[in-house]
Formats: sequence, C-alpha cells, structure tokens
Amino acid sequence: MKKSISKNKKAAIFKNLKTANLAFQKIYPGDSPERQPVHTVYGGANLFKYNTAESLGRIALNSLKTYAPNFVVFARAFNLPGSGDLPKAKKEIKKLIKKWEKASPKKRKKLPGKLAREVYAKVTNKLQAEAVEDFRIDFEDGFGNRSDEEEDATAERAALEVAKGMKLKTLPPYIGIRIKPFTEEMKERGLRTLDIFLSTLLNATKGKMPDNFVVMLPKVTITEQVSALVKFFEIIEKENKLKPGALKMEMMVETTQAIMAPDGTNPLRRFVLAGKGRLIACHFGTYDYTASCNITAKYQTMDHPVCDFAHHMTKVALAHTGIWLSDGATNIMPVGPHRGKDLNKKQKKENRQVVHRAWKQGYDHVRHSLWNGFYQGWDLNPAQLPMRYAAVFAFFLESMDDATLRLKTFVEKAARASLIGDVFDDAATGQGLLNYFLRALNSGAITEEDILATGLTLDEIRGRSFLKILENRKK
Repeated sequence: MKKSISKNKKAAIFKNLKTANLAFQKIYPGDSPERQPVHTVYGGANLFKYNTAESLGRIALNSLKTYAPNFVVFARAFNLPGSGDLPKAKKEIKKLIKKWEKASPKKRKKLPGKLAREVYAKVTNKLQAEAVEDFRIDFEDGFGNRSDEEEDATAERAALEVAKGMKLKTLPPYIGIRIKPFTEEMKERGLRTLDIFLSTLLNATKGKMPDNFVVMLPKVTITEQVSALVKFFEIIEKENKLKPGALKMEMMVETTQAIMAPDGTNPLRRFVLAGKGRLIACHFGTYDYTASCNITAKYQTMDHPVCDFAHHMTKVALAHTGIWLSDGATNIMPVGPHRGKDLNKKQKKENRQVVHRAWKQGYDHVRHSLWNGFYQGWDLNPAQLPMRYAAVFAFFLESMDDATLRLKTFVEKAARASLIGDVFDDAATGQGLLNYFLRALNSGAITEEDILATGLTLDEIRGRSFLKILENRKK
C-alpha cells in the first residue's frame, strides 16, 4: 500500500505533538488520588482546644440519638427513599426494629427501610469513630475583629493546643487555620497571626507540623495576594528549617472578582500558578459571594443560581488539575429553641420539628452540592454532622446496586472488545462509572470489598484508571 506521508515528516510532526500533549497532561493530571475530606468544620480560634474534634463528635452523636433515636425517625427526617413505607406509630416502629434484629439475611431483603437502616448505621459509626474529618481554626469571620493583643494571645494559645493534640493524637485527619485576608486593610493582621501561630507551634513541637496542615487565605481577588503568602511561607520554612514546600495553602472563592477578573477572564488558573504548587484547594464562600452579587440575606443560600454559576466557573477552570473543590455552608443551625433537661412534651416536640427542618434543609443543600460535583462542604455546628453524613452516604448507597451492575457490564463489554480486536473508545464513560465508586469509597459510604462485586480486582481499583484497566486486560 502506497503511503503519502514519509516516516521523517511523521516523526517531526508527532514530536511537536508529543511536547504539546505532555505539557497539557502536566496541567491536567487528573483528580488527586489522595483522600479528600467530605467536609471542613470551621470554628472560632478562641474556642479551639486539643480535643475539640472529639467533643464535637460527642455532641453530634447526642444530637442524632436525641432527634433520630432509630432508623425510622431518621428516614422520615431526611425523607430518604422508602421512608413513606415505614410506620409512624411508636409501637409499630418498635415492631419493625425487632423484625430487623431477628430476621435472617434472606428475610431482611423483604423488610422496608433497608437503605435507611444501612445509612443510619453508617452515620452512627462515623460519628463514633471519626466525626470530624477536617477542621479549620478560624481567625476570620468565626473570630471577628478584636484587639491585636487578644488575637496575638489567641494565636499563641491555639498553636499550643494543636501541639498538645499532636502529642495526644486527638487531632482530626486534616487541620489548618484561616487567617484574615491579604487586603490592604487586613494584610498586617493576617500575617501577624500566621507568624505567631506557626512560630509557637514549631517551637512547641521541635519543628514538626501536623499531618495535612493547611493555611486558608480568604477573599482572594488578585494573584499578588497568593504570591505574597507563598513568599512568606518560604521565609518561615527557611527560618524554621522546614522542608521547602512543606507549607500548603487553600483559598476562598467568595468574591465575583475571583470568578471574573477585570480583563474579562476567569483568574482561578492564575491563582493556582501563583501558588507554585502549594495551593491545593479552593473553597466556596456562600454568603460573601451572594452578598457580593447583591443578594439579600433571606435568599443567600447554597442552591441560589448565582452560586451554581460560580460553581460551574470554578469547575471549568480547575477540573482535572488535582485541585480540591469545596462548597460552602448552610447557616441554618439544627438546634432546638428550648434548652434544659426538664422540658415538657410540647417543648420537646417543637425542638424536634426545628431540628428536623434544619436537617432537611442542610441535607438538600449537600445533595445539591454532590449533584453539582462538589464532594466537600463546610459545617459550622456539630449538630450538622449527622445531616452531612446522611446526605453523603445516602447519595452513594441509593444507586449502589445499579452502578455495580452498570460497571460490571461495562468492564465485560470492554474485555470482549479487546479480545476480538474491536475498537473500544468509550473509556470516558467507564472512568465516570469508576469515579462514582472511588468517590463513594473516599467518603466512607462503601469499602473496597463492596467494589469487588463489579468484577474489578483490588489492584485495578487502587489504580484509579479505567483506561489502564483496559490496557492491562488487553495484554
């Protein structure tokens, strides 16, 4: 067969193409294989203690047991699929719970409430074992503007509490601080707090940092704010003999200028480049962003259309770069209006109604985030934690059976295509199905063993690439 393109010409063109392809892959390496926390709890720096995560877990578990003492009440509070088939009367609820306890695995398949019972058990276990995945010691909105003397003292005390938590192993898996923004008015205060906190911490720990520590820079509007923090990191690392690049940062996307720069372009990619490999995450600030769009307080919610626009702009700018994206928070707290131990029936009922209403609103907001592809968000109160995990676990588990069958069928189809030499060019769909399981695994909704039902091996799952699975099976 005659060829019109010579070997030398082809090699020259493909050499240039290879350079461009590799440059593209460097910018878009894909999602990070590291575990991403499903939430970040923000708490005022003045309230932080070495065992704050454990305390929040106990409060969250107590909230769950008080307002959802069993999976039936739990299912109705969140309107989980199948909740309409569950009994309302207390006697009937007790009967159903006993049936579940005594039934064999075969009979349980016919009992109502399978999803609710599974989600409830996972939420309970999560609150007992690791209620807080990520915590941000807040020196900004959660702390407010105070005297320099008070913030200095708080920064020092919080650092010592972190050091104590490191020693006693009571810190959550991820932790960090949020300083004040590097605006012209607040830059001195932001840096001063950062310097005092890190110097005190490193002195107390003899140069050791907590695992997965990060510094949050809020209200970023220009690249120079990110660059300035990076330069200060370099100085701090050198002065304290830390490994270059040890300090990481994340930034808040909470102004319209973070979505659209003065030149009409999206500046988020430039912010990441200014971070010189240190910027690992972008968090959305719901209330500052909606306020910057002139949305009145009543309508400043996570599911407002202006937030969806910002989310998509962020996703388009940073998807596949490995930068973690996080949604914001629901500011309606699931806390009953009546306090104390000696409450009457009416007061208890009112508390339950208020908490369930707030839970459901927060649950819907988290589901909206997940639907938009944001797998992390904020929590501001420990009573929100049952809602957080209920939404995340239910989101993945309610479509688990269908996704398992789809991926299993897809893998078999791909394998057959490889065996007979057909072209199988739909790896992106397979990767999308695989990503569902990887996200579910990351969240704690499922285990690696659960994914084995898809026909994949543990090595294939841990490889995280559907294309590599096809290539290896073809070999």
